[in-house]
Amino acid sequence: MSFPTSTTILIVGAGPTGLATALSLIHYGCRDFVIVDAVLQGENTSRAIVIHAATLEALDIIGCGHELVESGFKAHSVSICTPTAELVRGNITYLQKYTPHPYVLFVPQISTEQILGEKLRQLGVHVYRPKKVAFLKRNSQDPSITDVAFDDGSVLEAKYVIGADGARSTVRAAAGIGFADPDGEVAADHNLAQMVLADITFKGADNSNGMLNIVLSPDNIFLCLPLPASSNKTLARHGEDITGRVFRVVCGVPLREGAPPSSPSKEYLQILVNRFGQTKMSSDPSVNPNPVEIDQVLWSTRFRTHSAIADRTFARLGPDEDEESTQTAKEGGILFLIGDAAHIHSPAGGQGMNLGIRDAVFLGEAITKHIQMSASPTPGADVDAILRDFAATRHQRALEVIRYTKDILNVGGAKYDTRLFGFLPISPATVRDWVAWTLGKIPFVQERIVWQLSGLGRR
Repeated sequence: MSFPTSTTILIVGAGPTGLATALSLIHYGCRDFVIVDAVLQGENTSRAIVIHAATLEALDIIGCGHELVESGFKAHSVSICTPTAELVRGNITYLQKYTPHPYVLFVPQISTEQILGEKLRQLGVHVYRPKKVAFLKRNSQDPSITDVAFDDGSVLEAKYVIGADGARSTVRAAAGIGFADPDGEVAADHNLAQMVLADITFKGADNSNGMLNIVLSPDNIFLCLPLPASSNKTLARHGEDITGRVFRVVCGVPLREGAPPSSPSKEYLQILVNRFGQTKMSSDPSVNPNPVEIDQVLWSTRFRTHSAIADRTFARLGPDEDEESTQTAKEGGILFLIGDAAHIHSPAGGQGMNLGIRDAVFLGEAITKHIQMSASPTPGADVDAILRDFAATRHQRALEVIRYTKDILNVGGAKYDTRLFGFLPISPATVRDWVAWTLGKIPFVQERIVWQLSGLGRR
């Protein structure tokens, strides 16, 4: 299929956020768009795996929620525990009073992309790959149009450019938009400054108890989440056979122990499970009479926890520095940032992809309204107010999620080897565990935990 030379809307990035944007535009009656991605095909790894109730509701709007629910694994409770005892159990079905999706859905990102991508194909939309944006500039004849140049030499004219192109967004860079931690750049010296993620199988036990397990161990946090059985075939690579249920494990690595390997091995991961996971998952027979060992490692990686947010998510492309132009900034082509291009934060609580998808679904309606009002503007009307107001709302939601994920890290990373207030002979982590065990008996506290997790209060 030949690449077009012009469009109303260009979507840069065909991950879950970009695909959801395209589906949302179609839902609201706009089909004049092009979607591109820099890579030939998506990664065959799970990556983001959690979809919350608020996101499923947004996907229901554009007709995609059902397929994802059918392919995922529903967790109906969240357990917060120490390696040996449960502190709090939140019953996620409490949410049935507020949503048709009273659960946390676990589904690999590759499956999410395949489902959204297939929906687009059924609607006759083609994703152009590989098309990597090289630079953006104003059109010489019409400053309201952006010329998007690609590294293969092709150029496309667009009135709107949506940057769904990740944390290293070319669209954001072209607009000169800043991207930094809202609390300022502070050295990450807490216990959870660096973490590892892995998709593994166990031999010796299944552990598929239908819940999200969060283990608060000494100076660390450990998560274990079951993936749907249907994902085994999707995640298999090089003809390998995946036996047993696949689990996502997430664990901090203390800074004093140095940086974890870029792709942690089975042996490295087993040590983390034994040290920081539940005792019943340990391979050490001295602590677990029924040892459980890691069988297969399908994917593993490391990351450093950090947050950043774009100064603004809506902008108009200004003139080049060497361009003599009397046109004002209000006349430039429209740029909009969503997903990781607009905000990043730690994976605590599984909020990242969720926030990006909700950005995308709601943006489709806002841009469609902007196009309609721009076609026949009322004299003196500030048409851009639609996008400015929308951008302000999404910026606030991103700030709320960043704060929420930081709070999780602060609580989860409380230390056992320090004194409370510097002098009391008790550690902050011990107080945390006592408080969690005590307050966790209160239904309101349990409900508050799952409400915050669901995203329903910050759609």
